[in-house]
Amino acid sequence: MSGKTSGVDPKLLELLVCPLTKGRLTYDAATSELISERAKLAYPVRDGIPIMLVSEAREIRD
Repeated sequence: MSGKTSGVDPKLLELLVCPLTKGRLTYDAATSELISERAKLAYPVRDGIPIMLVSEAREIRD
């Protein structure tokens, strides 16, 4: 991937929302996950592809 960290395309990130809350997502490069603060879920990104399934998301604990 030229010029990108193996993350999510910024233009794609602008379009993606949490499937549960329809809220914004932020990308966490350290864990390669898309974070939904409102739902307290972290959606995995595998090989640059966001897995936007609630069943695949990791619950975020405080």
